[in-house]
Amino acid sequence: MKGLILGAGNGTRLEPFSLKKPKVLLPVTNKPIVHYCIEKLVQLGIQEIGIVIKPAFRQMFMEQVGTGDRWGVCIHYVEQRYPKGIADAVKHAADFIEKDSFMLLLGDNMIEHSLAQLKDAIDFHHYDASILLGEVSNPHEYGIAEVERNRIISLEEKPRQPKSNLAVLGAYAFSSRVFEAVNEIVPSERGEYEIIDALKWLVNKGYPLTYEVTYQMHTDVGRPDRWLQANQWVLDRLYRIEGRNEFLDSRGNRIIVPVVIDESAVLNNCTIGPHASIGAHVCLDRCIVRDSIITENVVREDSLIENAIIGSEYMPYLKQTEALS
Repeated sequence: MKGLILGAGNGTRLEPFSLKKPKVLLPVTNKPIVHYCIEKLVQLGIQEIGIVIKPAFRQMFMEQVGTGDRWGVCIHYVEQRYPKGIADAVKHAADFIEKDSFMLLLGDNMIEHSLAQLKDAIDFHHYDASILLGEVSNPHEYGIAEVERNRIISLEEKPRQPKSNLAVLGAYAFSSRVFEAVNEIVPSERGEYEIIDALKWLVNKGYPLTYEVTYQMHTDVGRPDRWLQANQWVLDRLYRIEGRNEFLDSRGNRIIVPVVIDESAVLNNCTIGPHASIGAHVCLDRCIVRDSIITENVVREDSLIENAIIGSEYMPYLKQTEALS
């Protein structure tokens, strides 16, 4: 089985951060989101991984991901110049996948759940598709599955009147049969080739499809609030602590875990945390930072930064940020 990660999406809801960097390379706890996807595939023993990218960002991917040496796998890059939906990205990867089965991950999704059962459904139980579902509070923003007696009876992309709150999350396992589906479907009203339509094609043709429901954490990092949410729960999982835990470092900084601070960051007389990520070459003096992401090359002094995402050039998402009096 091979792995396929989609990383060519436009990420318009994360602009301006995603204007100069693909959203899958944006950091969660100072690590590019796509690294988490690669690690999920490595946990399954997958050795060949394709990443669908825009040609303009190939060099950036080479610098931040490379060819897979750090994970002991082989990473291939599949170019998709004009993203036209998930199913279109799958079509672009046909030469890489060939006749193999594969795991498909959306590169901007963070999923805590193990994907082993999805893989096993294809490898050992002869399904043609296996999908991960999860409960969401806003089903009109997702592809939604209606389930009855342990069987998917309907699928709908971003329904106006959802029939359930079970969203199709960004993890799938497919046999090569899915290429028949993605080559048969037509663009949706949005002008995209929807993976939901490919799944419906398989169901309508009588090909076996199964699912698993997760009740663990999952986040689509497609908006700033979800980006912050992902950063928070990953930090919680890294520390796995109960109650308040804090200490003073050698520079007089008060650190309230969970936090992650890049070793190149320079902090003086600051309070950092909880749930703060401080990126590379950040310089902070007399600042308070909590529930926030500071990406890289940021210089601030005498500031309160709360529920915010800040980069060296942009400050587009700030719920509460003000100068300290």
